[in-house]
Amino acid sequence: MTIPRPDPKGYPGNLGSLFAEHADDARTAIVDLRDADAPREISFQALAAQCNALARGLRKAGIEPGERIAILSLNRYEFIATVLGAMRAGVVPVPINVKLAAETVRYIVGDAGARLIFAEPALRRLCPPEVALVEYGSDADSGFGRFLDHGEFTPYEPTPESVAIQPYTSGSTGRPKGVLLSHYGQNWSRRILAHTRGTLPGDVILIAAPLYHKNALNAIKQGLTAGAKLVLLPQFNVERYIEAIGRYGATVISGVPTMMSMVLGRRDQLSHTDTSSVRTIMMGSAPSSPQLLSQLRSAFPNAEPLVVYGVTEGGPVPLGPHPEGKPRPEGSIGVPYPGTEAKLIDTTGVERDEGELLVRNPGVLLAYHNLPEETAKRIRDGWYHTGDIARRDAEGFYYFIGRNDDMFVCGGENIFPIEVEQVLERHPAVHQAYVMPFEHEMKGQAPYAFVVLRAGAAATEEDLKHFALANGPAYQHPRRVFFLPQLPLAGTNKIDQKQLRQWVADGTLEPEQDRNRI
Repeated sequence: MTIPRPDPKGYPGNLGSLFAEHADDARTAIVDLRDADAPREISFQALAAQCNALARGLRKAGIEPGERIAILSLNRYEFIATVLGAMRAGVVPVPINVKLAAETVRYIVGDAGARLIFAEPALRRLCPPEVALVEYGSDADSGFGRFLDHGEFTPYEPTPESVAIQPYTSGSTGRPKGVLLSHYGQNWSRRILAHTRGTLPGDVILIAAPLYHKNALNAIKQGLTAGAKLVLLPQFNVERYIEAIGRYGATVISGVPTMMSMVLGRRDQLSHTDTSSVRTIMMGSAPSSPQLLSQLRSAFPNAEPLVVYGVTEGGPVPLGPHPEGKPRPEGSIGVPYPGTEAKLIDTTGVERDEGELLVRNPGVLLAYHNLPEETAKRIRDGWYHTGDIARRDAEGFYYFIGRNDDMFVCGGENIFPIEVEQVLERHPAVHQAYVMPFEHEMKGQAPYAFVVLRAGAAATEEDLKHFALANGPAYQHPRRVFFLPQLPLAGTNKIDQKQLRQWVADGTLEPEQDRNRI
């Protein structure tokens, strides 16, 4: 297999034309499951025509190359056509998390200087009234349908510094930051994704992660580049997700570990679903425990769970197969691709086998939008400082530990939540555990655990405290354990920490504790 090498000037072309070699195919490119009773199938030909029509519509509306448009929508094929069509016109799409507060949405729209907003009617309440709005609809008479200008279109020719897309960070540690990703860098990364993961035209990729998030955007780039079929759910719903696997013969499924834990929790539905078509399970955005990986292999007998790593700023950060063909150890995020670079440094900048992960490759952001000081802080000598902590073994394989921001100090001891979670998930009654720091009168901060039990299993708070004390350092054991039927999800399908903190603060979990034990 020939892996594309990272030459910043070696991957020209417009990212919006990423499926150009399949543009004349009558094969299905996207199955849109927005309406469960009336799925829409869009061919590569129709998608290409829609992208061109969107690009022409932008030009007709006076939107020039380099200007921004915002997208505020659940998953739908029009979302994909808008992203790719805008890129063809040289216009920069800004996908926005639909679960953000109106104030934050308005901040992003203003910070980006978006000229237009493409949105679902139900979400127009979040949009600033001073920016023109194009509403998605179900027919040609919708605002989106009227906006399109059908005909041929010659894509804008980008330079190495041309911005292709401007996603925003989650804003969990401050205001969201606009990430400037280039056409050249993303052309390199999409080829990496498609080549190294062996994506083929016959593949069926199921996507339920939100399209404004890097996981889904990478799956789109990977699938369309290879000419694969994309099966698109409007948002993650565990029952519909499992049903789609069987109905469409999904070969690649992806998401965050929380989503996969919820899928495994529906053993009743899985037992009546043919999962034999699945050969790859891609998981990112959070660590995956050995227990989760083992359970996935059992539920999907022909699949290999693949722990992937990426950051919004890296688009993606590539860590792939070993150059000598050595098998990837369980839980590893791989080794740097040929020609790319990664290293780990301690707080003094000295390279170590454990520390902050730094990467250097063409997919790294050009800069943060309107934030020169933050750009200078995070990109130095071409190295992007991820803020993530990882370790490297003797064979060169990397393992994700957590974010610098995740680590907390309990009584003078450093704790990463994943360390506590992995201990708890070894308990036979525990299906999933999530750990967060809470203020503690004597220790400063202490770990609290939120636990989903296996179906038919039982455990008490004291059971799990004692198990953690017996199987890990005493300082890591959770000072409180709360039981939930499932963990709440935020907009990117990560755990909703704000919701958990609110439940603890207002006592919501206390009366539920006994009732939610399974």
